Amino acid sequence: MKLLVSAVNENEAREAIAGKADIIDVKNPSEGALGANYPWIIKRIRQLTPENIEVSCTIGEAPGIPATMSLAALGAATTGVNYIKVGLYGLAKVENAIHLVRNITKAVKDVQPSVKVVATGYADAQRIGAIDPLQIPKIAYEGNADFAMLDTAIKDGQSLLTFLNKAQLDIFISEARKYHLKTALAGSLRKEDLVFVQGLGADVVGLRGAACANGDRINGKVKREKVQELIEIINAQMYSTQN
Repeated sequence: MKLLVSAVNENEAREAIAGKADIIDVKNPSEGALGANYPWIIKRIRQLTPENIEVSCTIGEAPGIPATMSLAALGAATTGVNYIKVGLYGLAKVENAIHLVRNITKAVKDVQPSVKVVATGYADAQRIGAIDPLQIPKIAYEGNADFAMLDTAIKDGQSLLTFLNKAQLDIFISEARKYHLKTALAGSLRKEDLVFVQGLGADVVGLRGAACANGDRINGKVKREKVQELIEIINAQMYSTQN
């Protein structure tokens, strides 16, 4: 399982790199759970990140404006990132989400076929009137994306595991595998949740608060020692499973 750590600027990216994160995720929490950052910041972070470490970015929480979001995705695809994440915020119908993801994926793959598109739903969908999170693998597959991901939309201390139980998460993972998709789980997860998430079989786990000083995703800053601790937990679990 890869560790994705969200950074808002170059200094945080350097801390995540020093802590041995697998993926540096460039976002802007002030614009939402999957708020987009500025293209020049994304480019600078890609440039300072070693080639063996992947970089992802978000293009925001997408309302029903597929042409606009496709143009944003095209721009993101020119920054050198490995993954582009889109949050399916403001969409209540599966067919509309599929249409959005399909057009975003086309925009990305037309210019950078190797870049992976991540369709992201919300575990707390009922709180924001969004799509059932267990529909995200179907949406990702029919939208030609590469990943199905879950996060939380409202950052109030309640996590992914507050809204979805193990049985539901097992369904999410198994549905994604049925469609030959990779999976990512995020949403105010703590270091204590890593072993559980790893046991589910997720390909990527995304964290920010747990990688920040005092666990504060908004006012805290990513710290290398926090990231290193998270990596050590993941590696220890992998070792124990293999032996």
